[in-house]
Amino acid sequence: MEIQAFRCFGTGPDSGNLALVCHGKEAERLSVAQRQQAARELGAPACVFVGPGSTPDEAATLDYYYPHVRSALCLHASLAAAAWLEKRDGVLPASLRTAGGQRLKLEREEGRILFHLQAQAVLAAAPPRDWLAGALSCEAERIVSPPALASAGSPKLLVELAATEDLNRLSPNLARIVEWGRSTGVNGCYVYARLGEGRYQGRNFNHLDPALEDAATGVAAAALSLHLRRDLLLLQGGPLGNPCELSARWAEQWVAVGGVCREAA
Repeated sequence: MEIQAFRCFGTGPDSGNLALVCHGKEAERLSVAQRQQAARELGAPACVFVGPGSTPDEAATLDYYYPHVRSALCLHASLAAAAWLEKRDGVLPASLRTAGGQRLKLEREEGRILFHLQAQAVLAAAPPRDWLAGALSCEAERIVSPPALASAGSPKLLVELAATEDLNRLSPNLARIVEWGRSTGVNGCYVYARLGEGRYQGRNFNHLDPALEDAATGVAAAALSLHLRRDLLLLQGGPLGNPCELSARWAEQWVAVGGVCREAA
């Protein structure tokens, strides 16, 4: 199996959320269970297995894995796959498809790769504020708006805190959050705070291992833009020593989300 590493959404050459692009005939032959085992052994925040496209106008099919679970959509892994395909083919693909059948349209804008995603319904209900306060280990009054659910391919629970200081102090019960997500079909909890007009800072909790906390979460940027019904710039990963920046452009039932991607050693 061939593997290329990319850092996605980083603000500089040495930052960005790591994603591994797994490709070649051996990668294509692996079963779901074998891919999950490979992702667990590799230990990166995300792995994406690249297979042939299902139609002539789709460059590839993407199948996403975190160390502990398969995912319907991972945008930073999609960003890595798009950058690898662009390097391989000499042109950015116009569209890709996820293993679950979601079509991803792509464009380049000022050095960033953007994915156009459609809003999707979420059937789960947000948990009560007191439950969330316990799961996040914060005071309930620091949750300053009703928790919400939104999705552009991977559902997220969105929780707004009063200030970035509250974000940085969080020490959540990850097992409790992951178990709730498995039972409801929601891909973790994204906690955010407002920085100013159109600017936000966030943290994502969907891994069991605190060391694997995402430095950037593209599906959360998409979900937050849809929920707030606005364009936004989302900062993430700074307190982890890995500063990242994601942009989202909102258009009613659609959102375009992206950032920069650089090949890593």
